[in-house]
Amino acid sequence: MKFVTGTTETGRLELAELKSGTYFGKEVTVHGAVYANRPMGGGLTFLTLRKKDGTLQCVCDGSVDVSDIPEESAVIVTGLLQAEERAPGGIEIHVQSVQVLSRPAEPMPVPVNKWKLSLNLDTELSLRPVILRHLKKRSVFQIQAGLGRAFREYLSGQGFTEIHTPKIVHAGAEGGSNIFRLEYFTRKAFLGQSPQFYKQMMVGVYERVYEVAPVFRAEKHSTPRHLNEYTSMDFEMGYIQSFYDIIEMESGYLRYAMELLKKDYAADLQRLGITLPDVEHIPVVSFKEAKELAAERYHRPIRDPYDLEPEEEQNIGRYFKEVYGADFVFVTHYPVKKRPFYAMDDPENPKYTLSFDLLFRGMEVTTGGQRIHDYAQQVEKMLSKGMHPEEFESYLMIHKHGMPPHGGLGIGLERLTMKLCGLDNVRDACLFPRDLSRLEP
Repeated sequence: MKFVTGTTETGRLELAELKSGTYFGKEVTVHGAVYANRPMGGGLTFLTLRKKDGTLQCVCDGSVDVSDIPEESAVIVTGLLQAEERAPGGIEIHVQSVQVLSRPAEPMPVPVNKWKLSLNLDTELSLRPVILRHLKKRSVFQIQAGLGRAFREYLSGQGFTEIHTPKIVHAGAEGGSNIFRLEYFTRKAFLGQSPQFYKQMMVGVYERVYEVAPVFRAEKHSTPRHLNEYTSMDFEMGYIQSFYDIIEMESGYLRYAMELLKKDYAADLQRLGITLPDVEHIPVVSFKEAKELAAERYHRPIRDPYDLEPEEEQNIGRYFKEVYGADFVFVTHYPVKKRPFYAMDDPENPKYTLSFDLLFRGMEVTTGGQRIHDYAQQVEKMLSKGMHPEEFESYLMIHKHGMPPHGGLGIGLERLTMKLCGLDNVRDACLFPRDLSRLEP
C-alpha cells in the first residue's frame, strides 16, 4: 500500500535555486521547453530552455547531439552548472545528457523566441495559446498576477474576508441594457454585472469583504478600453466614517502592490521596460473641478455635465501629471444622474453622490463610493429612478434589518494592468479576451 505525503521529489531545480550560488560547479538537473536551438559550429550548440520564471542557457558540445530536438520540445537536462555573466541570468549549464519528454507535432506558427512579434491584434489573439509563451507577453500576466496577489495579501492583512458570490443572478446590479440574459431552467436570469448586492450583504456578516472574480457587460461596442468579460477586484467595508476611508484603503493597496512588484517581479518589470508610478501622494479632486480644470487648460468645452468622456479622462490625467507629477488621481462627487441607485447622495449637495473614480494615466480603473444603508432612503432612491423595490426583496432585506455605514469599490484588473504595462489595448491585458466578435480561443 502507498501513502501520499503532499510532496514530490524530482531532484530538478528551478532558476532561483540555480542562481543562489549553492550549486555552482555541481551536477544539476532541470526541466523546460526548448525555447531556442542554435548550432554555433564546431559541434557547439546553445540550447535555451524556457522555464516558468525565465530562460536558461545550456551549452552542448559535440558529445551531446541535440540537432534533432525541435523548439518547444519538453526536455530534462542534466549537466554542470557554471557562472557565466554573458548568459541570461548569469548562469549556464554544460550539458551531459538530454531526455526528450515530448516533441511538437508541427513547428510554431510564429517565432515566439524573437524579442518582438510583428503581428496585428486579431492574428495574435487567434494564436493566443502559443503567443503567450513569448517572454514579454508572459511578463504582462506575471505583473497581472502580482497585482491580484497584492490585492489579496493587503486586504487579508487589513482584516478582510475573501468571499465568492454567484455569477448567475436574477437582476442586474447596475441596471441598464448592458446585461447578458440567459435561460436558467424555466426562469430568466442574467450574468452578473457586479458582485455589488452580495458584497453589501456580506458586510452585515464580516464587516470587511473582498472578491476577485469575472463580471459581464453586454456592451455592444469595440474600443481599446472595453471587454465583455473582465476581472473585477472588489471590496466592501462597513463602519466607515466617510467614503474617504475607501479611497485611503485603495491607496494603501496601491502602495503595497508597487512594493511587491518591485521586490518579486523585477525581471518582468525590466523585460517590459516598466517605470512604476508614484503612489505615495495621490491627488483628490471633485468631479466638477476636474472637468473645469481640464476644459480651461486644454481649451475643450464641457459637452456632458454628468459624466467624463474618454478624452476628458485623458486630459484630467494629463493635467495632474503636468502640474503635480501624478499618474493617479481620485475624482470624487459624481452627479446622481450617472451613479447607480445604491450610491449615497451628498447631504451637502444632493445633486452629487459620495462616490469616486480613480483615473490612472488618463483612464478610469476604479469606481467606488459610499452606499445607502438606510431602508427608507434606499426605497425612495429606487422609486425616484423608476425602479420597483419589490423586485429587489432579497437585497433590501439587509437594509430592512439593519446595516452600518458602508462602501466599497471595484477595480478593473485588465485596465490596471494595461496602463501599468503601457499597452494600447485592454485585450493585450486579458489572457483570452471576450468582445463583440471573439468567443474563442
